[in-house]
Amino acid sequence: MDVLIKLVDGERALRKWLWASLICNMGIIVTGAVVRLTGSGLGCSEWPRCTPDTWTTTRELGAHGAIEFGNRLLTFVLVAVAVGAFAAAWRNRGLRSKLWWITLGIGLGIPFQAVIGGFTVWSALNPFVVALHLLLSVALIILCVWALHVGYRTQPTPVAPKARWLVLAAFAATMLAIWLGTVTTGTGPHAGDANSPRTGFDLVLVSRIHALSAWLSVALAVACVWLFGRTKQAQPARASRYLLVTLALQGVIGYIQYFFGLPIVVVALHMVGLTLLTAAAAWLLFSTRAGAPVEAPAQSSEVGTAVS
Repeated sequence: MDVLIKLVDGERALRKWLWASLICNMGIIVTGAVVRLTGSGLGCSEWPRCTPDTWTTTRELGAHGAIEFGNRLLTFVLVAVAVGAFAAAWRNRGLRSKLWWITLGIGLGIPFQAVIGGFTVWSALNPFVVALHLLLSVALIILCVWALHVGYRTQPTPVAPKARWLVLAAFAATMLAIWLGTVTTGTGPHAGDANSPRTGFDLVLVSRIHALSAWLSVALAVACVWLFGRTKQAQPARASRYLLVTLALQGVIGYIQYFFGLPIVVVALHMVGLTLLTAAAAWLLFSTRAGAPVEAPAQSSEVGTAVS
């Protein structure tokens, strides 16, 4: 019992669990992409069983069955980490009153995510259900970033109301680009199984719409970098730069995969970029709050007035 208490006792243990939760929820997106890109989405034909007769994969199912079943097993890793993060938050709840609520939400989201995964199998990988499966993981990453902010006692920087609206717009545009990315994926060739349905949309059209939403995100991120650089508010300025860098990298990877015919390795890198982009957008979101700036430098007073 003492060993278990030590695992969750104190701020250092708490932060380790919170980082593990974030990394695992980012990792499950990447491993899910591997399942899809290798055509293993229906490697297990049933859920929660792997087949009508077995709970686990069999030799007859080959590599596809092993990949899909292996990804399912990772859910138990996520559950274990979520329980650890919740226990650490509860153990140290006197330090942060709301953290255990956030970690509880993350923990409840994981089994819900598994159920949606079951619906993806039952729907033969319907692209809209697959998109929902991914978007819930995106939401969990956002919660994990929020948990880290609380876990590190990071106080959001008070910014002028219109500056806060700019941050919200940048976050919303990024989420829009991510959602449109799922539509593009559901229209493209990597369905997860040769017989899985596609959206039926025109791939070139949805790709261009997705690209436009990405450029909108870039424009808003540039505006955030400029504004918080002028106001010399260190935390949102740093978060804005990270968002802009991740958007730029994700954009480069996106154009490479589009012009080179969606090679599997590049698409997988794009999914890694998706997790980093989500975390960066969430970091910017939680680094600010609406309110009068505590101390505005003299040279930035005009900017502060302009956005108030």
